[in-house]
Amino acid sequence: MSTHQLATLARTAEPPLMLRRFLALDAAVTGANALAYLALSGPLGRYLGAGSGLLLGLGAFLAVYAGCVGLLAARPVPPALAVRAVVEANLAWAAVSLVALALWLTPTTAGAVWTVLQAFVVTGFALLQYAALRQRQGSSV
Repeated sequence: MSTHQLATLARTAEPPLMLRRFLALDAAVTGANALAYLALSGPLGRYLGAGSGLLLGLGAFLAVYAGCVGLLAARPVPPALAVRAVVEANLAWAAVSLVALALWLTPTTAGAVWTVLQAFVVTGFALLQYAALRQRQGSSV
């Protein structure tokens, strides 16, 4: 997604709406990733150099997480504590992904690139969500 597209998505006079949009985008991308892992764990596992069992487990976890984030995005004013939990979970996911890549995983080149890219995307979601939460609440976050 380009900077222009993000600016267009964020453009609103209502800070809660911007926050809800970033949460919904996170839920949609995470849900799509979950579905891919669940439906294509074998072929994706071979392509990424990950076991299909790992991808199935991650897919199930991500499906539940995406559902929870989607429910949060559907609220007219998402609670700050819940949004902070999403931000922190996203940052933890990114950190664990990079640590696992360095210490545990032995992916293909495509898998290594995918792991780094998804860590950056998830970090981006966390930063956008945090910024939107700050804008909604002033600078008291």
